[in-house]
Amino acid sequence: MLSFKKITMAVALGAAFVLAGPLSTTAMASSDGDAALGKKVFNKCKACHSFKKNKFGPNLAGIYGKPAAGVAKYKYSKAMKAANITWDDANLDGFLKKPKKFIKKTKMSFGGLKKEKDRKNVIAYLKSKM
Repeated sequence: MLSFKKITMAVALGAAFVLAGPLSTTAMASSDGDAALGKKVFNKCKACHSFKKNKFGPNLAGIYGKPAAGVAKYKYSKAMKAANITWDDANLDGFLKKPKKFIKKTKMSFGGLKKEKDRKNVIAYLKSKM
């Protein structure tokens, strides 16, 4: 038989989930990511990006939380300048999945990361470089 205390806890927990609303997979992306694995996946990005200087692509040091086209001394495409987004979990996930679909006419030539886990790991790695 359930005690009053257990029933009260179950009701309170259920109410907390209802009040919090549904969790999106995007919101959970960073909590599932592994920065160490993301570092390995980031090897695909090293030809164009670094964390020290602009190369063919912009310097990605501290990119998480910055606005798109926010790295100094890098010549962005008109599309990236007009994107009006901030690099958060959702926007990074969408961009890393299919860059040219997410921001049409971007200069980024990379085809994207198909595996959701790879994207989550890269996002965790980018966060670790803040």
